[in-house]
Amino acid sequence: MKIAIIAEKPSVAREIAAIVGAKTKKDGYMEGNDYLVTWAFGHLVQLALPEHYGAKGFSREHLPIVPHEFMLVPRQVRAGKGYKDDPSAVKQLKTIEQVFKQAEKIIVATDSGREGELIFRYIYDYLASDIYFERLWISSLTEKSIKEGLVKLKAGTEYDNLYAAAEARSQADWLIGINSTQALSVAAGNGVYSLGRVQTPTLSMICNRYLENKNFKPVPFWQMQLVTSFAGKKVTATGKDKIFDNAEATALYNKVRYAGKVSAIRVERKETEQEPPLLYDLTTLQKDANSKHGFSADKTLSIAQKLYEQKAITYPRTGSRYISDDVFLEIGGLIKKLKEYSRFTAYAEKLSDMNLNIRPVDEKKVTDHHALLITEDLPGNMTADERTIYEMVAARMLEAFSPQCIKDVTAVTFGIGETQFEVKGSVMKHKGWREVLNEKEEDAEDKTELPEIREGEAYPVSSIDLQEKQTKPKPLHTESSLLSSMETAGRELENEEQRLALKTCGIGTPATRAAIIETLFSRDYIRREKKSLIPTDKGLSVYDIVKDKRISNVEMTGYWEDAFLKIEKGEQHAANFTKSIEVYARQITEELLNLDLAFSTNTYSCPKCGKQGLRLLPSVCKCSDESCDFVMFRNCGGKKLTDDIFIELLSEGKTKLIKGFTSKAGKRFDAYLILNSECKIAYEFPKKKGNYKRGK
Repeated sequence: MKIAIIAEKPSVAREIAAIVGAKTKKDGYMEGNDYLVTWAFGHLVQLALPEHYGAKGFSREHLPIVPHEFMLVPRQVRAGKGYKDDPSAVKQLKTIEQVFKQAEKIIVATDSGREGELIFRYIYDYLASDIYFERLWISSLTEKSIKEGLVKLKAGTEYDNLYAAAEARSQADWLIGINSTQALSVAAGNGVYSLGRVQTPTLSMICNRYLENKNFKPVPFWQMQLVTSFAGKKVTATGKDKIFDNAEATALYNKVRYAGKVSAIRVERKETEQEPPLLYDLTTLQKDANSKHGFSADKTLSIAQKLYEQKAITYPRTGSRYISDDVFLEIGGLIKKLKEYSRFTAYAEKLSDMNLNIRPVDEKKVTDHHALLITEDLPGNMTADERTIYEMVAARMLEAFSPQCIKDVTAVTFGIGETQFEVKGSVMKHKGWREVLNEKEEDAEDKTELPEIREGEAYPVSSIDLQEKQTKPKPLHTESSLLSSMETAGRELENEEQRLALKTCGIGTPATRAAIIETLFSRDYIRREKKSLIPTDKGLSVYDIVKDKRISNVEMTGYWEDAFLKIEKGEQHAANFTKSIEVYARQITEELLNLDLAFSTNTYSCPKCGKQGLRLLPSVCKCSDESCDFVMFRNCGGKKLTDDIFIELLSEGKTKLIKGFTSKAGKRFDAYLILNSECKIAYEFPKKKGNYKRGK
């Protein structure tokens, strides 16, 4: 009996082919030992675009677009002003069709999750195949994991609910994304303004935090600080009260400023046990990689995916920080493996002789995949960035199964009359899990080591100061803080079911959050300033329009995520959910079409034909008159030009000096951008480097 195996990527297919004995290379698949192993390139099949339903271009008359039945088409790529079938996708689909026709059974080896299931089912449905298929569900690509998975194959029908949830998500995103984007763009009359189920509430979070920060008015307050010195050590204590009245603060300060002694009126000592952190899921890995190493969420996911395909770590797109009992049985062996990894050799040897902490072991909290772990295959040559992520996963695994960190924490309250000062300090008794990396406790309030202080005794005052401070706004979002907000977006929801759904799912999923953030960059809705995420004028304009609508509200996302989970569990019918989304698509379309919008770019005239209204599209700025060929491309010298740069060119004819262009020869240079006599972008170089121009 011939068996077809389909993987999500060629690299994964090669690993599986080697294990099942399919050694003969063919065009688009491998064959041998009665196996035919083929692959996709991610999504080879997608939902058809509006033009396939006769709705070409952005037109009020076409909206809303609600297909009676969704069509599947090969992956689409841009072709001029429209789209066409991706030739590479069409070719591979023909290969997969030939492979399926030769087989009596299919083994589905796409990624074990919602998207992986969707990738296969869309291919299977598009090819109108009816061959029986089974599911390979694994959490790592090691030989051991694949062999065990091939023995434990499950009937494909057991994953029908997973597919139903994935299909419902795909169709809902299409209905909301297509209709809201086209409706807003039509209402604006200029440019493309993309909206989406996850991207829009995410943009709202960034804009809301930015405006809150920008409009924040600091309030002054005063706080006293006392320094006492004894036993050869200085102890600095802070006034217990923040005083918002200067006169009151000054009066209190004058009462105590000349005091020579301060009494320790309360000394509390207790032993505290700090549990180790849980294992990484994708989101916590992305957050830490951003905070500690400046990696974007997308970069972290890309590196983790490579390490997974190199068999060094388990499946990265997980939303769980726990493992099951059977996986726990393998942890001892993984720790012993790290004895061979020089950075962790000493600690791995030490931990091998200890009883492991079982806090991360909870079968009920494991979702589709368990938490991130290393595998029994130590990595070979790695890039510096790959090594960083691998060592983060390895270190966290060692920490998670290590003993608690034990400290003696002392809280002291000093008093001069009725004025009180507070200080906390600690002494490390047992490092426990903190020994893995020996990192400083940057956020710990009790990191000061205090001398022996006895309750009721008086100590000399070295100085007392009255310090003026100011209240501070919440900081601008970084990718790390944004991921946290996306993950915990349901905290403020009133509906209990939606709040519980978002507690687990948040906005988006661990696998998609990085892509959502990158989408906001590609739409020119946000930009980076160092680590901070700043909305552009375009992003703020979109936010201002949709901020009061459901599409920007996490409550809608809570409803959707709750529905997807119920569909996966067989507790809700996908068809009923999709019907409700169709109703909402019609509502949001009507709301947006009835808006009276005037984006700032409407005021700029085409420099070539003189007509008012330029369209700011994702890849170009062009004249709204189709007969005019004026166009400015966003990609210029290796940089992406923003709306602000286009507007500066149109209004001033020349930009400020822009740094970091790259020539065709790979050399970096700085230049001004100008519009030349042919209304095309050209470079103008600083005088010190020669006063000449070069056409783009």
